[in-house]
Amino acid sequence: MAKIELKKPVIDEIAENVKDAQSVVLVDYRGLTVAEDTDLRRQLRTAGVTYKVYKNTMMNFAFKGTELESLAPHLEGPSAIAISKDDATAPARILAKFAKTAPKLEIKGGVVEGVYYDAAGMGDIAKIPSREELLSKLLGSIQSPIANFARVIKQIAEKDGEGAAEAPAEAAEEAPAEAPAEEA
Repeated sequence: MAKIELKKPVIDEIAENVKDAQSVVLVDYRGLTVAEDTDLRRQLRTAGVTYKVYKNTMMNFAFKGTELESLAPHLEGPSAIAISKDDATAPARILAKFAKTAPKLEIKGGVVEGVYYDAAGMGDIAKIPSREELLSKLLGSIQSPIANFARVIKQIAEKDGEGAAEAPAEAAEEAPAEAPAEEA
């Protein structure tokens, strides 16, 4: 079997994995311990991110003619790829957080929703909260004015209720007693 026939399935696998990806991040994993690598893989898997180590030449062939071609200059030295099809910021967020505890992990660059970012850009992407966090913040900001309005209306109703209960009693005290009509 020729060498190219052995490489074709790997290239096809990479191309299939990155085809509908929201984000792809390249990292240099050199220097990570087995325990650190295992922990990193677990965190990424939990978030639904595919993390694999491929040969740079295989990734280069798979990236040709796609929006990921901009990652080609980063394909030097040991490279691993993190791919997310659901959450565009998950790989960058998890990798950046992990890199704080394992400084040997280095983010090389990535493509998020078709836009290339270098390592610094990926650091900025990592600061963006997840979709769920953003939705909960949006929901909270929508609910807050409504809740405040409801509280104000309730306080007004309670105040008017107290005033209404006092008003008839005050009216009875202030109104002059009517004299009974004399019968003629």
